[in-house]
Amino acid sequence: MRKIVFLAPALLAACATAPAATPVHGVTPGKTCNAAGTARFIAQPGTSATGAAIKRATNATILRWAPPGTMMTMEFSPERVTVYLGPDNKVTQITCM
Repeated sequence: MRKIVFLAPALLAACATAPAATPVHGVTPGKTCNAAGTARFIAQPGTSATGAAIKRATNATILRWAPPGTMMTMEFSPERVTVYLGPDNKVTQITCM
């Protein structure tokens, strides 16, 4: 019984403390996609090197490839860049969605 009395305050304190900054699910602070100036990537091959360059240029944390005929979700993510590919696997459009 005495062990419970001594242990109870520690357990309650552990439950009461919260992290200093709780991140919002799916959002990285300071990372918002901006597709301005990405025209230079149009007609380039859809490779991992091109994707990495697009992520850097747009300040995105998530890269989503969109080959022709692929169904995609339409929810908005401020830190995601979507790269649309043509049938020849070349970039046709870049959007922040």
